[in-house]
Amino acid sequence: MDANSSQPGSTTPVACGRRVANVLYFLTAIFFLVYLFVYYWTAEGGPVRLALALVPITFVLVTLDDLRKNDLYPRLPPAANYLIAAAYIAISVAVSVYMFVEYEEIGTVRAGVWNAPDLIMGSLMTLLIMEYTRKRLMPLFILNVILILYAVYGSIVPGMFFHPGLSWERIASAMSVEMSTGVFANLPQLALTLIGSFILVLAALRAFGCVDSILKLSKRIAVRSPHALPQSAVLGSMAVGTVSGSGAANAITVGSATIPAMIGAGMPRPVAAAIETASSLGGQLMPPVMGIAAFLMAEFLNTSYFDVVARGYAPAIIYYLGVSVSVYLLSTRYRARLGTVVPQTMGWSDWTNIGAFIAVVGGLIGIMAVLHLAPMFAAIYVFLGVGSVLVVAHALVTARARRPWRSFAEKLGNFVDFFAEMTADLTLLLATLSIMTGALVITGVPTKIGSLLIDAAGVNLAAMVVVAFFFGALLGMGLPPAPTYIVTALVVVPPFIKIGVNPWVVHFFAFFVAVWGEVTPPTSVSAAVTSKIAETSFMQTLFRALTICISLFVLMAGVFTRPELVVEPGWDQIGAMVLVATATVGITFSIQAKFAHNAAIDIAVRLALAALALVVLLHPERDLAWLACVPVGLAVAYWVLKRRNVPVLAAAEAR
Repeated sequence: MDANSSQPGSTTPVACGRRVANVLYFLTAIFFLVYLFVYYWTAEGGPVRLALALVPITFVLVTLDDLRKNDLYPRLPPAANYLIAAAYIAISVAVSVYMFVEYEEIGTVRAGVWNAPDLIMGSLMTLLIMEYTRKRLMPLFILNVILILYAVYGSIVPGMFFHPGLSWERIASAMSVEMSTGVFANLPQLALTLIGSFILVLAALRAFGCVDSILKLSKRIAVRSPHALPQSAVLGSMAVGTVSGSGAANAITVGSATIPAMIGAGMPRPVAAAIETASSLGGQLMPPVMGIAAFLMAEFLNTSYFDVVARGYAPAIIYYLGVSVSVYLLSTRYRARLGTVVPQTMGWSDWTNIGAFIAVVGGLIGIMAVLHLAPMFAAIYVFLGVGSVLVVAHALVTARARRPWRSFAEKLGNFVDFFAEMTADLTLLLATLSIMTGALVITGVPTKIGSLLIDAAGVNLAAMVVVAFFFGALLGMGLPPAPTYIVTALVVVPPFIKIGVNPWVVHFFAFFVAVWGEVTPPTSVSAAVTSKIAETSFMQTLFRALTICISLFVLMAGVFTRPELVVEPGWDQIGAMVLVATATVGITFSIQAKFAHNAAIDIAVRLALAALALVVLLHPERDLAWLACVPVGLAVAYWVLKRRNVPVLAAAEAR
């Protein structure tokens, strides 16, 4: 390709093609945004018709986005890319129009006896989404292909996984026009409706610089002390996590500022990357916009998303407390190498952004909790209120610029771009997961694996938890958190509920296991991002991050031993939170703190502290657990008061 094709003002065919793709992308994105906004305001037509109309449009958006970035098929000539993109777009638009027009006929008159055009259109959309998966999520693509082949050729599989096999026509209908499974089912509907409405709020915050203002504030906090510098990564990720719901998004937005700051101040590169990895991971745990799996949990439990949010705060606080304690101990270890960072000046627009951020979090919680409005309507009201303030505030700021409207238009363009890109990708991801879910359901795999789980572990709860953890962790090694949660919930939850475990407990356990999958190789996107920013080893980053986010392990056990943590918000939840938090702090100190120069004494004290912390976490007698909190607290207080000035580790160990 000509090097000049990417230069501003270039008139080469490639550059012209990209400009055309960019214009088409923004026109499609504006249509997509307006269509969804009208739906959020009116809910007209219902989520099924919305998915039938817009799932194909999301593929158009992704195709145009790849085309304008030269990322569709980079190895092919530009002309081939344009022809393929034109074919994809034509097919997608045809499917969208056909499904929208034939909605009533497909869902009622021809339900169960679909005609050839119905199956052809549905199959075309399924194939396009499979191609999206092949390009973006190869492990998930391979899994879906295997499951579809198993659905068709199950008759050749021996043992309990034998089934007679399904026809290709049945597969085509299950993956598309049946609408209870497949690419137009509940999951992509969820992406376009509930999750999309929250992305609308996030897009406004991102486009108008609220995330940047949060990072500026974290730097001002960081200059207070060497300990505050690494903690700024924790606080920044915790703040951004309230509206991002993504570990990778946290790693990119917060890590781009905090990792260089920590490295520049003397923190070893792998440690700096690991701190941000563990901190970013909490973005999937932190309400009110938790990860995709939290929205899916509400769907599985057939309850309000606010019910998930209300129970999610306690585990999120415990997680970040554990990470904060780990980071404190690390910063103490490397304190002599930590300098200071130069804070950035904050103008009144930054403080307006911070206020908008606080208003978003408070507004979402308040509207859902006090007014009991559905989350989608809460998100749209918050968007209108806070978005209006941001538009006015930034219009006043840009009015003083040399070219005010260009600057303001860029912000609006960023808003449309971010919303369309994130919502489209998420919708296609969940459509992909619906293919996987449909293939599992129609072949009866969850029931069969659930039977194996019960047979392997009996009715011993601890054994079942261990088996379920390894099952979920194995999935997490190859799949992102959302599909890991779906498969774990489908397979693991029913056997646990069958023996009497509260559904909230086992679903939160599956949720934690899915989040844990984000820090297991080879699919730890957060660690990949942070190690790239820090220019250090991916595996070193991952290993160190595992020791920092030990609180996630504690939460997996804590939901079973202290079920009040997630069963019902209230005073019992607070009591359980205190116990699990105390155990988290005790276990973290036993792993990372040094209590004595003599190795034997140090190991003995650490083991004793770990044993006491496990009593707090696991012992069924609540009074004894509360009593064990006292020596744990005393041991931690002793270290803080007497050992915080321990000499810095040798340089070789610090590397």
